[in-house]
Amino acid sequence: MDNLIALVTGANKGIGREIAGQLAAGGHTVYVGSRDAVRGEEAVAEIGGDARPLVLDVTDGASVAAAARQVPELDILVNNAGISGERQPVTDEDLDKFRRIYETNVFGVVAVTNAFLPALRRSAHPRIVNISSGTASLAASAGQAAGVIAFGQPSGDFGAYRSSKTALNELTVLYAAALAGDGVKVNALAPGIRRTDLNAAAASRGGDPGEAAAAAVRLALLPDDGPSGQFVSWDGTPVPW
Repeated sequence: MDNLIALVTGANKGIGREIAGQLAAGGHTVYVGSRDAVRGEEAVAEIGGDARPLVLDVTDGASVAAAARQVPELDILVNNAGISGERQPVTDEDLDKFRRIYETNVFGVVAVTNAFLPALRRSAHPRIVNISSGTASLAASAGQAAGVIAFGQPSGDFGAYRSSKTALNELTVLYAAALAGDGVKVNALAPGIRRTDLNAAAASRGGDPGEAAAAAVRLALLPDDGPSGQFVSWDGTPVPW
């Protein structure tokens, strides 16, 4: 599992930046996906190692296609790019907000994953890691997993974000089944609330993003007999669907 080639979307900041940095520090080639070329170049300069900038807007089909043409070989895809909006009851979230969040968190993942599948299928150890959320757990949201995921308890808030990540979890299961014959391991990670600019709650009370990144890297470097189609927390424990 040495000298692998990885792509991390939304990697110029936050958890994605930490994932890219840890993979590069481990001796792997890392494409730092970023919508903004300048910010991507700045992140690459900070990361060092064999980090490479890659302009990639997951909501833009032309951008996704252009990025895929630049990466003919790929072992690891980390679908990290995501947006949430601020805390608001689902009853007050309009359709435009839902569409905007789903474009990045759901449709963007499908677009990127499918575009890079030819390269992943050429890998001897292909891995896909989807950065989900503990708030996506239906069991926790329904109050059937008390104490498991505090942020996932019933509240009615962040409806667009939470439901988009629930959809991402289903995509994780579907891709894992569809790609099992190709040896692709596909898993979803609940990173925990982290100190990022995802939203005000994350920025004010989030933990170290590097801790979540380490968990994503573990999934990215799973051995060939490792699990697939799983939803796990940053500490390695299973998260109820």
